[in-house]
Amino acid sequence: MQFKDESALIKALIQGSDAAFAQLIRQHQSTMVSLARSIAGDTFADDIVQEAWVSVYSNIAKFEGRSSLKTWLFRIVSNIATTRLRKESRKTSLDQLDGETPGSYLDSANFREDGHWKNPVATWRTESPDELLAEQQLKECIKKTLNRLPETQRTVFLLKEIEQVAFEEICELLNISAANVRVLLHRARLQLMQMISRYQETGSC
Repeated sequence: MQFKDESALIKALIQGSDAAFAQLIRQHQSTMVSLARSIAGDTFADDIVQEAWVSVYSNIAKFEGRSSLKTWLFRIVSNIATTRLRKESRKTSLDQLDGETPGSYLDSANFREDGHWKNPVATWRTESPDELLAEQQLKECIKKTLNRLPETQRTVFLLKEIEQVAFEEICELLNISAANVRVLLHRARLQLMQMISRYQETGSC
């Protein structure tokens, strides 16, 4: 069973629906793991996400709808990860970007100042089996490219482009500045654009 409306999904979650909870995990597990890794590192990420899911399951009835459900999920992960980080006395500087200034990575030829594409990549058509296969291959290339990105870049990209989280919320979740969010997002987009251009020219990643 697929819950397309968030209010219906929340209602089902409160009622204890296993299908609703499974859907929530499918939709957000990857981003939650990436977020946990960005804040607390690989060692604790899986434990953090497991603890977050337990918290979600236990507290879904208290969800008041002041934010979207996914933002609520990500805040739970962020809070647990930050607490774990403090307990382990580890220091992770997410605000440091190799000593470079935010503006140094803005590619004006391909992106506007707000970080969006100047010329979006052409839509892939799926009118034949060959085109369907090409689209699937491209999806695999995109997945591989995302997995190769530095964790914080990948997290910012997933939060903004896949989960549609606002810039301000990303800053709060990761405890980094808006300028750094834009730089990280730009770097991720640039890597993907370069891969897609290469794919269009050669048919491979």
